[in-house]
Amino acid sequence: MSMTFDINTLVYMLEIVVGSLLVSVGVHFVPVGGAPAAMAQATGIGTGTVTLAAGSGLTGLLSAGLMMSVTDNIWPILATGAVGSMIMMDATMLTGDFIYSYAVGCPYASAKVNYDPITMFPQPPYVAPGTVGQGIPTVCFVSGTIGALLGGVGGAMIYYPCMQISGNPAQSAIFALGIFFVQSVIPSWNIQGTIEGFHDPKFKKWPLAFKASLIAGILLAIMTVLIQPLGGA
Repeated sequence: MSMTFDINTLVYMLEIVVGSLLVSVGVHFVPVGGAPAAMAQATGIGTGTVTLAAGSGLTGLLSAGLMMSVTDNIWPILATGAVGSMIMMDATMLTGDFIYSYAVGCPYASAKVNYDPITMFPQPPYVAPGTVGQGIPTVCFVSGTIGALLGGVGGAMIYYPCMQISGNPAQSAIFALGIFFVQSVIPSWNIQGTIEGFHDPKFKKWPLAFKASLIAGILLAIMTVLIQPLGGA
């Protein structure tokens, strides 16, 4: 399958770039606690930024891929990717909270704000001494759901043009996952450790990752439309 730089190609490239940026911004919404969270010494999920982003992105890609077997309409494909990603992230956050509450025996509390922006419950009285919060408070859960939505839509928006270019589901999934990993690593460097969500002071750094992801997205889009047809169906 050959690829020429016509208007359709430019549209595919634009979709890949926009999808990449949605992934990059979405990562900043996800509550990542890393190793401290695994020891109940920080809020969020006890694993890395890239792992969480890739997990939700893969779920979104699988959901979008299943929908593409039914229709070529981009809107239900994007919606399916978003829902799949949100279900994965919400289930992960809920499971983490069950472990915090019933296994570790600690309340959910954020050390980044004095009051939960969603419930307005005070946070400092429930932060265990020597920690920077624990569990996944309401604001973190809402923020993580928003991040998964953006990541799911972004992943589906990357996968869709890849399929239009090559027509090969396996090859398109590999390319989409590769782009997803790149656009997850960039904000991970920007965050540098843990982040609670949109209420975390680190969230204000997202424009820096946005700029870097824009450059990376353009380069990745160009490589995708050049390389994919070589192995397409």
